[in-house]
Amino acid sequence: MGFAHWLGQAAMKPFARALPVMGDTERAALEAGTVGFEGRLFSGQPDFDALLAAGPTVLSATEQAFLDTEVTALCSMLDDFAIDQAGDLPAEVWAYMREHRFFGMIIPEEHGGLGFSHYAHATVVTRIATLNISAAVTVMVPNSLGPAELLLRYGTPAQKQHYLPRLADGRDLPCFGLTSPYAGSDAASIPDSGVLVEREVDGAMVRGFSVNFSKRYITLAPVATVVGLAFNAIDEGLPEGQRQLGITCALIPVPQPGMNIGRRHRPMDAAFMNGPIEGREVFIPMDWIIGGEARVGQGWRMLMECLAAGRAISLPALGSAMQQTALFVANGYGQVREQFGLPIGRFDAIAGVIAGMACELYATDAARRYTAAVLDKGEQPSVASAILKVHLTEAGRRAVNHGMDILGGKGIIQGPSNLLSVAYRGAPIAITVEGANILTRSLIIFGQGAVRCHPYVMKEMQAVQDKDAEALGQALMGHGGHVLRNFWHSIAGAPLRGTPPAGLEKEARLIARLSSQYALTCDLAMGLLGGKLKRMELLSARLGDVLAHLYMASACAWRYAVEKDGDMLPVARAAIRVQLDEAGNALEALYANFPSPLRRVVGAMVLNRSTRLAPLRDVQLLELAKLLRTHPALMRRLGPDLATPSSGGLRDLMDALDLAAQLGEETVALNKAVRGRQSMERAAQGSNRPELALAYLRAADKVIQVDDFAP
Repeated sequence: MGFAHWLGQAAMKPFARALPVMGDTERAALEAGTVGFEGRLFSGQPDFDALLAAGPTVLSATEQAFLDTEVTALCSMLDDFAIDQAGDLPAEVWAYMREHRFFGMIIPEEHGGLGFSHYAHATVVTRIATLNISAAVTVMVPNSLGPAELLLRYGTPAQKQHYLPRLADGRDLPCFGLTSPYAGSDAASIPDSGVLVEREVDGAMVRGFSVNFSKRYITLAPVATVVGLAFNAIDEGLPEGQRQLGITCALIPVPQPGMNIGRRHRPMDAAFMNGPIEGREVFIPMDWIIGGEARVGQGWRMLMECLAAGRAISLPALGSAMQQTALFVANGYGQVREQFGLPIGRFDAIAGVIAGMACELYATDAARRYTAAVLDKGEQPSVASAILKVHLTEAGRRAVNHGMDILGGKGIIQGPSNLLSVAYRGAPIAITVEGANILTRSLIIFGQGAVRCHPYVMKEMQAVQDKDAEALGQALMGHGGHVLRNFWHSIAGAPLRGTPPAGLEKEARLIARLSSQYALTCDLAMGLLGGKLKRMELLSARLGDVLAHLYMASACAWRYAVEKDGDMLPVARAAIRVQLDEAGNALEALYANFPSPLRRVVGAMVLNRSTRLAPLRDVQLLELAKLLRTHPALMRRLGPDLATPSSGGLRDLMDALDLAAQLGEETVALNKAVRGRQSMERAAQGSNRPELALAYLRAADKVIQVDDFAP
């Protein structure tokens, strides 16, 4: 008997007691998807050659043409305020989206869809969402977690042949019912159930399930023609203890006897369709089970595997759109609006906020684009997807909040000229759906990451389950070397693996060092706390935050390398420093709250010399804010997805800024003349280009004004 076998035997019982109990649904969630660069960060071994190997995100000629033509045309039809007031998209918008297959972006061309890449799909949703979130949600849901994705992966040939062409051209509009009144974030515990029965259909006996269900918060349900449904399948003919077959997914045509659908919820009074679905003894033949009878009981795994990729696309796209729009609005309004004789964007308090928004946007959008590139190479990074869902939607909410603060009274007066109020109301929706952020941050990012991304934990868990002493011993020996290596790198400095982009070498070394400190901290937390860590959600949330900030910092290096834009180096550096500072703060907070008397000693050793991870200084933030004010091209690079509306407050701001750019510094004298109570016409006469000057003054005044209505 070798040392590994002996070690495994000695450790088997203690490990069996320490490891948390894992059910089938939790195992399915943990095993879904693949591990990418986030796994290298979790191991303390980020390799910049591997990072840059993902390559750039590139649109095909067909995808670019669709953005330039169909998406531009759709955006010209979107009036944010009118849609919000009507509580629905105009009929011509619905018709246009159907006609041009917006609902079939992920469906291959052979089934009548557009066959777009993940990156193109995300770009379309982001572009639309910069103008109207309800239209973006309407487009994203059929292309996200739902019937089309499930059919493509698991559907029978007959199901694909029937439904995919109809979903692609909009003849069928889908929704998917998962959430129940008593199963929200704990979606695996849905009480909805279907009992295996036989019913006579068209003169023949057909096997299927008689299903009772109550679903809510289902987007597109009020207008859906086909309902995807998750329910627990039961076979009462089996022995006690074997009757529960598991969660099962089915497709139900609308209308259907026993199914009540059509009523609406109004999430934050948004205009997109959302509502409940009720069903009493709805008969679902086996042919309606996605994948047929062979897929009965496999629904949870199917959903988790789809979510591993889908969660990285749609909601992060909304978050990015909110950030891009809010930054443009804050920076632009800060140039047009004057108080105390100065554009408000020049006041340090506002300039610092705008610069911070830009740094966060660069990092979060870098992570979103990098993950899309990885998805298009066939990966399904489930942990990275969870990171994006939480941190892009949170960043979107922060950006809109900052924008509202800068707008002041302009921001809170509803009307066609309002710039952010609809997005402000909609921000909590993205935070909540597809796994509430408070849950995903506290349990999923680190909980799943600790098992999937760690080089040895999954091997150890499998060895304990299999009672394989040799395998456990080998894993423990490797794990021990892993801990010692990261301990040394935390104290003495981590080696730089691969070649980072020129100009970001120092930042890359900081990423490598902090990654080692993080990897060691994870092992200390898991080793000292064992299964209890699963329930210590404040600690696991901080561990997840560190991984997320390291991932976004690394993505900044990738973005700067693939974009090859030297003018963005100051932004890339600043964005990385902000993310590393956030990661360092989370690590320090974790050690301060670690439930062990050794926390101060261990924390001091692990975080040795981490003060080198200096945050941005005020002077650096203000210099970046000045660049944003004086270099419009920089703003365009930070917000490449911002669409141009036909009318409304955002169009007014764009027009004013375009005119200001043509006048240059002359706007200073014009604004001063108007402040001196001269009429706009008289002030414009002092310009060398009076017509242009008057157009600018009128456009700027239009931006500053707010709407009023008859009582």
